[in-house]
Amino acid sequence: MRRFEGKVAIITAAAQGIGQAVARRIVAEGGAVVVTDLLRDAAVVAASEFSGRDALAVKLDVTSRADVDAAIDATLERFGRLDLLVNNAGGCIVDSMPEETSTEDWHRQLDLTLVGAARCIQAAVPHLVKTRGNVVTISSVNAVAAFGNIEYAAAKAGQIAMSQNYAARYGRLGVRFNVVAPGTVRTPNWDSQPGALESLAAMYPLGRVGEPEDIAAAVAFLGSDDAAWITGHTLPVEGGVLTGPHPIDLSPPDTLHNGA
Repeated sequence: MRRFEGKVAIITAAAQGIGQAVARRIVAEGGAVVVTDLLRDAAVVAASEFSGRDALAVKLDVTSRADVDAAIDATLERFGRLDLLVNNAGGCIVDSMPEETSTEDWHRQLDLTLVGAARCIQAAVPHLVKTRGNVVTISSVNAVAAFGNIEYAAAKAGQIAMSQNYAARYGRLGVRFNVVAPGTVRTPNWDSQPGALESLAAMYPLGRVGEPEDIAAAVAFLGSDDAAWITGHTLPVEGGVLTGPHPIDLSPPDTLHNGA
């Protein structure tokens, strides 16, 4: 498939994990990518993978409007257009009991995950209107069900509400806003917790945690013209974990049958 032929995407936090997988998928489908990261050197290394193809590395701290504006300007200077913004930057930065979370920590979490995405959208929208482009934001199953991490969950839920409202506001101008809500995904963030992913896999009816490529496939769908009549929606990509609580033993019954 060449769904992104002639199109340009900015992906935040794209030096590794989900963001890197999204960049690979878009390039594989003919698009140009702006690989952004808080650490410019990491962005340069990630973008170098696409040698001979259209890729630009940009340092981007989404908590800085100046950085966001500079990233948009660099994109337009290099490629002359913007078709897709993938809001991937964020993370769970508060590690305390919710009753003990300070106001400052609440602000830090919201500024990175929710307001950071809002800054990127604000800067990108005027250019997306010109190309009838779209935004895909990476939220989380924590936004739609109670899995803990209250501050992170609230910020991720805010991304969904924000995207729905942007979808309603800008739909008549041809700009779409959708959200992907991943479950547990195998990213470098888990490297410091040996065995954690294997334990978490027991929660999932499909018997495994997600891979970055699972999320990239969903982003590529929503960001492409295949989803031209989809806006304001959240697509869970979560191995079935939202179907309800599951025991550790998830083996299928010995006999499968039809009927009630």
